[in-house]
Amino acid sequence: MALFNFLPKEEQYFTLFTRMTSHVYDAARALAVMLADKSGVYTEHIERIKVIEHACDEVTHTVVTRLNKSFITPFDREDIYMLSGALDDIVDLIDDAARAMVMYDLHESTKYAIQFADVLQRMAVHLHEVVSMLERPAGIMPRLVEIHRLENEGDDVYHAAIAELFRHTSDPLTVIKWKDIYEKLESAVDRCEAVANIIESIIIKNS
Repeated sequence: MALFNFLPKEEQYFTLFTRMTSHVYDAARALAVMLADKSGVYTEHIERIKVIEHACDEVTHTVVTRLNKSFITPFDREDIYMLSGALDDIVDLIDDAARAMVMYDLHESTKYAIQFADVLQRMAVHLHEVVSMLERPAGIMPRLVEIHRLENEGDDVYHAAIAELFRHTSDPLTVIKWKDIYEKLESAVDRCEAVANIIESIIIKNS
């Protein structure tokens, strides 16, 4: 039985959340393609990610606008706001990391950045599945657990990346550049887990 099936159709937010997770996956995939590009020319990739980021911003704006007009919501207004904001943050951070590559005049990726993109893609798949199940959340917990496991995997990538950066990179500017990019990517992974935490809280409150 659906937790929220008493709501009128126009008041449901689940389609918007699902659209946002699609944008999260698209951004993570575009980042992975960019980092795998051996040409070192990232202009088209940056433009692609920016289009996705703008599209996600528009959905976030739609959620907030609807929230301000809705009398009945499927769950707490604060949770709706937090969930949409956290999903938007993921795409923003992916965009920030990609743009930093160009801003810092970097033309070659690292194995750790590529690993981060892979973790983000896998997290995005699970986020999409979790949000798609939110209206009827039976069986959702194993997917939330997997998101937490992937966050731990992302932490391992970050620690290995920073360790190698400081041990084997002699140019301090290169250290500064890649440290910033790794931090943005780790933050994106952390925000994926934040979404899982918000969803888990929503389920507990409405069970």
